[in-house]
Amino acid sequence: MSVHNLTNDEVGRYGRQLILSEFGVKCQQQLKSSKALIVGCGGLGCPAAVYLSAAGIGTLGLLDHDVVEVSNLHRQILHKESGTGVPKCKSASAACSGVNSLPTYREHHVAINSTNALSIISQYDAVLDCTDNVATRYLLNDACVILKKPLISGAALKFEGQLTVYNHEGGPCYRCLYPVPPAANTVSSCSESGVLGVIPGIIGTMQAQEAIKVLGGMQGSLTGRLFLYDGLSFTTRVVKLRPRQPSCVVCGDTPSVTELVDYLEFCGVSSADDKLSLNKSTGMSRISPTDFKNHYRDKSKRHLLLDVRPCHEFDICKISHSINIPLNSLEKITKDELLAKISQNAYSINGGDNSGITSLQSNAGHYCLYLSSWK
Repeated sequence: MSVHNLTNDEVGRYGRQLILSEFGVKCQQQLKSSKALIVGCGGLGCPAAVYLSAAGIGTLGLLDHDVVEVSNLHRQILHKESGTGVPKCKSASAACSGVNSLPTYREHHVAINSTNALSIISQYDAVLDCTDNVATRYLLNDACVILKKPLISGAALKFEGQLTVYNHEGGPCYRCLYPVPPAANTVSSCSESGVLGVIPGIIGTMQAQEAIKVLGGMQGSLTGRLFLYDGLSFTTRVVKLRPRQPSCVVCGDTPSVTELVDYLEFCGVSSADDKLSLNKSTGMSRISPTDFKNHYRDKSKRHLLLDVRPCHEFDICKISHSINIPLNSLEKITKDELLAKISQNAYSINGGDNSGITSLQSNAGHYCLYLSSWK
C-alpha cells in the first residue's frame, strides 16, 4: 500500500523524516518531483550531493569539469583512492547511487560558462553553488536570476564557512550584496590558503538542508540571512543581509544585465582556475620551472633563492639552500635592506600571492617561480 505517490519502499526508506510534522508527506512528494543541480563536486558538493540523494531528491545533477586527485580526498568524501583520474561528477554519481538508487542522476562533465549555463540550469528547479571562485559565483547568480531559480550558496576556507540562499522569496541576489567584484589578487582559494577538511563537510551538509527546505516548500530558509561558522573558535552567527536592491543590475526593477557576459573578464582574471596568472600591469618577469632549474644548477653562477611563503608552508617543502623571509616580514623591511641581502640575479619563489612585493621584484629585476610547478 502506498501513501499518495510514495511507494511502500519509499515510505520505509524516508520514514524518519516523514514523521516530522514540519516535513511530512507533502514535502517528501515535492522533493521527489524536484530537480537540483550541484555545481562543483568537491568539498562542498560531495556532502550536499549525498544528503540530497539520501533524502529522496527526484533528479540530481552533478556538474564538475575536473577529475579526482589524491589531494582531494581529505575533504571530498565521495571520492576514493581507486577513483584517481575519474571525472568527479561520475565518481560522485556512483557514490550517491550506492546510497540511494531511486533518484535520477545526471552527470555534467563540463566547465560551466556563459555559453552553456542557461541551457544546463534551465533543466533544474534549484542550484547549489559549491564552487570556490568568484567568477563562477557571478555567473551562477546571473543565470539563476534570469531563469528565476533559487541559488543555495556555500563557501569554506581555512577554518571558516558561510552559507545563504539567493534569489528566493523576494530576497537579494549575490549582486545586490556585491555589485562590484573584488580585486583578483585579494581572493584566495582552498588550494592557496588551505582548508580543514571537515569545514566544507559542515557547510555542504547545510547546503543540502537549505535545498531540502527550498524544494520541499518549507519555512525558515536562509534567504536574506547569512550563516557564519568559525570552526577554530567553534562559534556561529546569523547576520541579516541587505534586502533586494531595486537598483541591482540583475534582479532590480530595471535590470541592465539580461544575458550572461564574460565573467572572467568581469572579475579581472584570465581563468577561473589559473591562480598563477600575473597581472601584466605589475611589470614582473616570469621564468619557467625548467629554465629556472637550468639556471639554478649552473654552478658557474651565483644564486640566492628567496622564498616568501609563510614559515609553516616552507616547512612542508622547500628547495635546498633557499632562504625563507615570509611576505609579512618582507613588507616590514625597506627595499634597501632587502637589496643589501640579495644580488641582482636573485630569484624570488612565491607560493601564490605576489601583490605585496611587486615593486621590489620590478625594481630589483627578480623573477617569480611557483613551487607548485617545481619537480
